[in-house]
Parts: sequence; C-alpha cells; structure tokens
Amino acid sequence: MVLLKHIISEIEQFAPPAFQEDYDNTGLQTGDPNMEIRGILITLDVTEEVLEDAISKGENLIVSHHPVTLSGIKKLTGSTAAERILAKAIQQNIAIYSAHTSIDSVDNGVSGILSQRLGLSNLRVLAPRTGLLLKLVTFVPTQYAEKVRSALFDAGAGMIGNYDCCSYNLEGVGTFRAGEGTNPYVGEKGSIHFEKEVRIETIIPKHLKNRILKVLLETHPYEEVAYDLYPLANVWPKVGFGAIGDLQTPLSEEEALQQIKKVTGAQCIRHTELIGNPVKKIAVCGGSGSFLLKTAIQNGADIFVSSDFKYHQFQEADNKIVIADIGHYESEQLTKEVFFELLTKKFPNFAVRLTNVTTNPVKYY
Repeated sequence: MVLLKHIISEIEQFAPPAFQEDYDNTGLQTGDPNMEIRGILITLDVTEEVLEDAISKGENLIVSHHPVTLSGIKKLTGSTAAERILAKAIQQNIAIYSAHTSIDSVDNGVSGILSQRLGLSNLRVLAPRTGLLLKLVTFVPTQYAEKVRSALFDAGAGMIGNYDCCSYNLEGVGTFRAGEGTNPYVGEKGSIHFEKEVRIETIIPKHLKNRILKVLLETHPYEEVAYDLYPLANVWPKVGFGAIGDLQTPLSEEEALQQIKKVTGAQCIRHTELIGNPVKKIAVCGGSGSFLLKTAIQNGADIFVSSDFKYHQFQEADNKIVIADIGHYESEQLTKEVFFELLTKKFPNFAVRLTNVTTNPVKYY
C-alpha cells in the first residue's frame, strides 16, 4: 500500500517546500495525506482536461508543476476554472500536489534538465540563493564525538557544494555544575566538573534544523545539550534559480537557436538581434526568467534561454547577450520528466503516467 504522505515525502526531499517563493502555493492542494494512492498522473498544469484524464484512468493523484491557483480560494462556486477543478477533485477524492518554485530552486530541477538536454557541461546554478543555511556548533565529550558527528551527517548536516561530512573539530575542556533534580552523565551534583570535549562546527540547511537537532539531542550523552545556531549569509551553490553551462563545441548563434528550438519543440523563438559571436556558454531559466538577465550577462553567457520577456526588457540585452524567449510552457515542459524519473525510481512497481493532454494556453497561428 502506497499512501499519499509517502509520495509527498519523496517529492519534498527532492524539492523542499522551504525553497518556494513567498508568492507561491507549493504543496498539497487537495487530498488526505493518509489516503491510499492507486495511480499517479504527472502534468505541467492542472486543467479540467487533465482532471478528466486522471478520472478516466482511475488515477487518484495528480502531480503538477504549477499549482491550481497561486492566490487563495475564498469560495467554491464554480465560477472559475480553478474553483471547478478543486471542487471536482474533492468530489472525486483526487489528490493534487504541486511543486512550483520549490523544484525551480534545485540544481537538478526545471533549469537543470533543460540545460542537460541542450548538452551543456560544467553546469552550475545561475543565481544561488542565500539565507537558507545555518552554522551548528555543539560540544561533545571526546569519546562520543564520532558518534554524534556521524549522526549529524546522516541527518543532512555537513554539505558544502559537492562535498559532504564537512565539519571543524576543536578539542578543549568544558565545565558545568549539576544542580538539584539533575541526572548528570558525568560529574557529581553540587560540584564543578571539567570534561574533555570536542567543539563540532558544521553547516546545516535551515529547513532540516528540527530534524538535525532531534538527532543531536538523541545521540548526545548529556542531559542538557549545549549548542548554538548562527544564521549565515553564505550562498548555497546547489540551490537557486536558473543554470549556466558550456557547450563542448561552440556554435554560431543561428545554430544555437536551431538546437534550442529542436530540444524544446518551440514553434518560434522571440529573440534579440544576433551579435555574430560564437556561442560557448548558455544560461537558462525555466519559466519567467527576465529577472536573471543581468546575472546571465555578468556570468558571461552568450545566449539566455527563458520566457516571458517584455518589450523593454529585450532592449536591456544591449548587444551583450542574445535573449531567446522560447515560451513559458516550452521552457518548463521537461519538468514532467523530472517528476516521472523521481517517482518511478522511488516507486518502481507503481503506476506513474505522463498526461497526454497539452496544457499550453498559448497558441500560434
């Protein structure tokens, strides 16, 4: 039996809800976390046609990139498509889970898969995020240091870039005096005790704080565990928006645009004036990425692939970069395959299907 909460857990380990933007509505839209799931339908958008697709095949979970609505719902009268979708999903006992800017923010998410399909190497996040990391410092009796350190690493502490198990360790002496009502691990009540300890410093993701502290308290031998948490201004190189990488063989701008069109299936590409430079480095951002234009230029990209550029934003390219606006749907459609690969790997004997409904609201004449 596969419960909805088990599937949500796997998705959120990959794309934590803590990574979503403030305006977003990532997470469970409808459904009971304890409901049994019979089948999963994956889509970019939840439309009425997609909902009917799930109903016709007996699938009771829809996993989407875009939420049914970004704004709150105050009534369910059926006056809008979003209201009709939510009402019918509830009536049919169909769960809807969306991972939007949370999966935009992971390095192997929306922009990552587009970069890979374009054949880019040396990939890195275009705009790494800050404010998502903490420094954990704790003090452990010497003989327990390895046990506590390993437990913290297993819980998700100590990740720096492509390195794990990262920590700094300093030996010293700790002092304490146990008062009435205590049960000290070492020392005697009423007497100051000196204990050889190791100061362990490590970085932890903010969204894993509670889990890591729980592990610390469970593995540390002291009745009262001393620890400090410091907010960090460090960037997290694996979390952020967009991606940038290198082509193994430089292309002309025309060849690069043809390659982008082929990979994404875009019917047309809105672009700025071609500069005439060879294309060696490409920046991408699935969805509305115009806010990253300056970052793409600063990082030396020759072409920036994204969508939803406004008229005057095209002028901001200023012959420093070629903007390739391929369309919102076209830039994010591969997200379905990210979900599919994740869920089929985690639940190999379970029915997971990509919808055959095209949800792109933009048509070309």
